[in-house]
Amino acid sequence: MSSSSTRVAILGAGLTGMSAAWHLRQSGADHRIFERAAHAGGHVITIEDQGFRFDRTGHLMHLRDESMRKLVLRWIGDDHQIVQRRSMIWSNGVYTRYPFQANTAGLPPQVAYECLLGFFQARLATGSPEPTNFEEFCLQHFGEGFSRHFMIPYNARLWGVHPREITADWCSRFVPLPKLEDVIAGAVGLNDRELGYNTQFYYPRLGIGVLTTAMARDLPEIELNRAPRSIDASRKRIEFDGESVSYGSLISSAPLDQLCALISDAPDQVREASKRLRCNHLWYLDAALDVPCGKPYHWVYVPEERYPFYRVGCYSHFSSALVPEGKAALYIELADRTEPDLEASLPGIAEGLVEMGFISHPGQILFARKRKIDYAYVVFDHNYFESVATVQRFLLDHGIISTGRYGGWNYSSMEDGLIFGRDAATQALELAR
Repeated sequence: MSSSSTRVAILGAGLTGMSAAWHLRQSGADHRIFERAAHAGGHVITIEDQGFRFDRTGHLMHLRDESMRKLVLRWIGDDHQIVQRRSMIWSNGVYTRYPFQANTAGLPPQVAYECLLGFFQARLATGSPEPTNFEEFCLQHFGEGFSRHFMIPYNARLWGVHPREITADWCSRFVPLPKLEDVIAGAVGLNDRELGYNTQFYYPRLGIGVLTTAMARDLPEIELNRAPRSIDASRKRIEFDGESVSYGSLISSAPLDQLCALISDAPDQVREASKRLRCNHLWYLDAALDVPCGKPYHWVYVPEERYPFYRVGCYSHFSSALVPEGKAALYIELADRTEPDLEASLPGIAEGLVEMGFISHPGQILFARKRKIDYAYVVFDHNYFESVATVQRFLLDHGIISTGRYGGWNYSSMEDGLIFGRDAATQALELAR
């Protein structure tokens, strides 16, 4: 077995790992970046299939950091679009605008009444204790009607657990809290203000994989098919098949629980904490349509349990270049976490798409592929903060920066992932002095 050393080692060539490597490269710092898969990009890739281009569900760039915006545009070039979000909610047999809590116009009168009554009752309530879980957060901020008709059922389907199992602390950025005037305006159809963090996004014309392909092109040092066998945190050494690599500091964007499983000298307390980390996986379908999409929306939220999916998006509304002329491509995120039998489940899925107006009959689906994302959403349960803190304390004490959506075990955007990598590069150089 050969031995080598590097100032900074990086595990993972997704957005965070490649961003870290790029910033280290710019500073001239010695580093190596290892990727266990046969390609760079992580989940941020585009798959070509019979003339259609599919991402790994919706991956869209909401760029708020000016320096990162300039860097991303440098990577993707001029062949991109700036898209204004068109997202809707399908419930009670009608479409309403997102977010649900600020757009009750068009709902059945009884549903709208229950939502508005509950909202005003919640606003008038006094002396309520701080919410301890996401269910309580919803009831306190939105009231019983909004919670029952959308917030609780939709989030149960998204996270794969009931909202009472989730803390209230994750949602300050990602759950829009409407003002009183927004709720009133939305009830009478006068709300023309877009709410939420993702009202506008950048998208490469040929798919989100354009970004990571360009990043990888800037990083010829990426070593593919390099899966670590173990890590000795005390000796700062990674064991690969055929090579032992020592490092000054380590940046890991691998899932936090997987990283801990690799560390041979992790104490029992850290191992136990890592086993308490929860994350759900996701089954979804990529579907090619023989016709244009019947609705103009980018994606639609579906809270009702009678549908097998909780969200449907249209790739070809992000960019028409993703599909042959006159065709369309959808992603369909399934609520059931068990592997779907595609032949058995597709008729029910197609029936739902017909009901929602995406297609007019099932025969318009040319083909569908089932796909899995093993790490989809980190679950912010009541063990979350203590468990993550225990693991991260040990890692930092040993010169390991675990960061990114899964390395940092958080809920974050693509831009966040790039910023995590940039910041980790700076921190790694300080640790490796």
